Amino acid sequence: MTAIGHSPLVRRWRAAATRFTTPLLPDDYLTLVNPLWSARELRGRIVSVTPEAEDAATIVVEPGWGWSFSHAAGQYIGIGVQIDGRFVWRSYSLTTPPSRDGRRLVVTVRAMPEGFASRHLVHGVRAGTIVRLAPPAGEFVLPDPLPGKVLMLTAGSGITPIMAMLRTLDRRHGTGSPADVTVVHSAPDADRALFADELVLLARRHPGWRIVQRHTRVEGHLLLHEGNPGAGRATGSSPRATLEGLVPDWRQRETWACGPTAMLDAAEKAWADAGIRDALHLERFSADLTGGEAEGGTITFARSGRTVDVDGATTVLEAGENAGIPMPFGCRMGICHTCVAPLRSGAVRDLRDGAEARVAGTDQGTRAVQTCVSAASGDCVIDL
Repeated sequence: MTAIGHSPLVRRWRAAATRFTTPLLPDDYLTLVNPLWSARELRGRIVSVTPEAEDAATIVVEPGWGWSFSHAAGQYIGIGVQIDGRFVWRSYSLTTPPSRDGRRLVVTVRAMPEGFASRHLVHGVRAGTIVRLAPPAGEFVLPDPLPGKVLMLTAGSGITPIMAMLRTLDRRHGTGSPADVTVVHSAPDADRALFADELVLLARRHPGWRIVQRHTRVEGHLLLHEGNPGAGRATGSSPRATLEGLVPDWRQRETWACGPTAMLDAAEKAWADAGIRDALHLERFSADLTGGEAEGGTITFARSGRTVDVDGATTVLEAGENAGIPMPFGCRMGICHTCVAPLRSGAVRDLRDGAEARVAGTDQGTRAVQTCVSAASGDCVIDL
């Protein structure tokens, strides 16, 4: 991509303007006029925060100067919000179809109990707040043309990227959608179910769509295969629903699944056992970082000239962000490799499986490591 701040014309203008504005840079004057005018970073202004449930809200962001990125339904963007004097970055799925003018970005955020940023976005942020943005990314998208039969399997906030897909199909085809789409969505109860009313309306508009909404506190978790932990009966006397019972032809459907780790792990096993793993597309919101344990240590960010002491549970990405370093990132789960940085010396440990990456010293070259899933294993130097 070519950001507006990197075009030859803008570079010449900034160079000339800098000679007349030192010690301030041109961006400093631009942001005094309009905080969304920046050639150095992508910014946006929060237009509205609308509660969706007790612990969730839909946030509309107006992107500023330099935002020229279209997105596909199912992709996510990065949002950096200032909390206690520092910017905290998180990625959220866009919930609306790609707009014609790109002037509105919409995400629906659920406040997680341990979610420092998500709780602030749902309960603390106000309209008018300036945020930083990262362009759309992610491979969890629908192909064109659409497969003949589609299954969308979601739980909790995993419905958010699926809503973008459903809204896109609805806008593209209206009430005449030829798609054979089955959606199975689980939420704890009606009070925490996102988009429940809209899902009902979409099912009415499209005779070929079947949308099943489940409440797990009453009906229990959907059993994707008989080996599910806790298989048996839900609250009361009724047996738990199975995927086989709800969607008998699930093996013939291309499937997009998003939700809690346990559900996605169970889906991977069920599809693998059926010999159709390639027909399953997953979107995970968090990485399982319980497979490894790091010692912690001192991380030196060589190019930024900053050094931080961290424990073994703090990733290199988090350490850099906490120190105010502009760290590259994407999915924050070790999938997209956007966060890869050179390890110049020392060692880091992958918190997913405990694998260690080590470089003996600066004369031994560097080694690429994923900062979002790696933590310091003793003192180390990162070339950022």
